[in-house]
Amino acid sequence: QVQLVESGGGLVQAGGSLRLSCAASGRTFSSYAMGWFRQAAGKEREFVGAIIWNRSLTFYGDSVKGRFTISGDNAKITVYLQMNSLKPEDTALYYCAALTVNHGDYRLKDAELYDYWGQGTRVTVSS
Repeated sequence: QVQLVESGGGLVQAGGSLRLSCAASGRTFSSYAMGWFRQAAGKEREFVGAIIWNRSLTFYGDSVKGRFTISGDNAKITVYLQMNSLKPEDTALYYCAALTVNHGDYRLKDAELYDYWGQGTRVTVSS
């Protein structure tokens, strides 16, 4: 069984920063990409960004471009989300997810294609 565990969430003031981490454990698996998603109360799950390991490429959702950065270690299947210039609208439950198959770069934002998910870590940004 594969487990993804997120950490690093918390309460931060607008303009501040947080760094989320996600580590995989359990059964060994090959990860093509790791993604971050978020879901705010009453809203649909939103693609935050993803990293493709074998090309060291990162992709971001429009709402976080220029503020968030994804990095990680493929050997450890650990991924980070550095969040800067946080806004109240960034408040959400943040999830990491692992994608084992390449469905094409344009499909990275499709949550239903990801194979494994963490339980989420909550980020609250106060104004």
